[in-house]
Amino acid sequence: MPKFTWEARTKTGGVQKGTMEADSVTIVEAQLKKYGFTNISISEVAKGMSFKLPSFGGSGKVQTKELVIFTRQFATMIDSGLPLVQCLEILSSQQENKTFKEILYKVKESVESGSTFADALAKHPKAFDQLFVNLVAAGEVGGILDTILQRLAAYIEKAMKLKKQIKGAMVYPLTIMSIAVIVVGVILIFVIPTFAKMFQDFGGDLPAPTKIVIALSNFLTRYIIVIIALIYGLFWVFKKYYATPAGRKTVDRLALKAPIAGPLIRKVAVAKFTRTLGTMVSSGVPIMDGLEIVAKTAGNKIVEEAIYGVRQAISEGKTMAEPLAACGVFPPMVVQMIGVGEATGAMDAMLNKIADFYDDEVDDAVSAMTAMMEPLLMVFLGTTVGGLVIAMYLPIFKLAGTVGG
Repeated sequence: MPKFTWEARTKTGGVQKGTMEADSVTIVEAQLKKYGFTNISISEVAKGMSFKLPSFGGSGKVQTKELVIFTRQFATMIDSGLPLVQCLEILSSQQENKTFKEILYKVKESVESGSTFADALAKHPKAFDQLFVNLVAAGEVGGILDTILQRLAAYIEKAMKLKKQIKGAMVYPLTIMSIAVIVVGVILIFVIPTFAKMFQDFGGDLPAPTKIVIALSNFLTRYIIVIIALIYGLFWVFKKYYATPAGRKTVDRLALKAPIAGPLIRKVAVAKFTRTLGTMVSSGVPIMDGLEIVAKTAGNKIVEEAIYGVRQAISEGKTMAEPLAACGVFPPMVVQMIGVGEATGAMDAMLNKIADFYDDEVDDAVSAMTAMMEPLLMVFLGTTVGGLVIAMYLPIFKLAGTVGG
């Protein structure tokens, strides 16, 4: 389909520019006049040679940052009184991500065909999740779409910040461990055999630590392919096991009980639960619908089942605080604050306060974990590499002592 660039004047006298795909100039002009534009200038984009590079990694995905920018810009445009279709047209035309651009164009076409904005978004679940769609639906029904979109953007930004904190906490230890494995592997496979040959030429009995290191080097050199295949096999088995309901439940339960990571995972789950549910309740989404969506996005099977249990209990006429306390997943303080929120009718405000508190708790926990792991990892790295070096130099010290004597 041909593409056209256009420039026109708005009702307020401002100049607006954009691009549009249509069968002809006439259709583009008619569409722009329908939006209330005047002094319209249209020109067709010349067709040129193009080729598509193969995509790597997440190039074909809608990034969280792109979704935040889109949501904020869309809210501003709606608040300024621009028609929904025009907002989608303008935002789709300025998207650099080809995948997101195509999705927004299809959303615009669905809205033009008579679908609601929420229904049009629901057709693209990889870009717009259930939370996004349900909040937009609530905004459309309540006539507060701009307010809902601002809340959505704020929620996504905070969720993205939380995710970055967790990733940041994992990068450092994983990097140190990877370096340690590589360094030790290189020493054992390439360096130790040279020393072993030299000691063999010297003759004599070797110290016990040296014998252990040489034996380990011989084993690793001989069975390196088998070891790599075994590690890959174990990873594959774990992945398959975790894909089963029972496996995921077992692993997620152990993760919550882990000595160092467990409390952090629990705090992240509480922050995500309260933030998501608080955003949905304050936007007018029914509590039952909100709990179902929150459960599906929990990220931990144990937390998910606990939330479904809460939803079931509420449907039977119980308060939210009772089943939350019974499930044993959420801390007593969270249960008590939610109980107060139910009693005072300020559930959304209370949930957001809990989320703010636990966001800070996660930040502190990540900082404390990083600070605790830094010296432990450095001691581990120094002991491992230093131990190998000392073990290989012990025969040299012994030989030097013999010669000196």
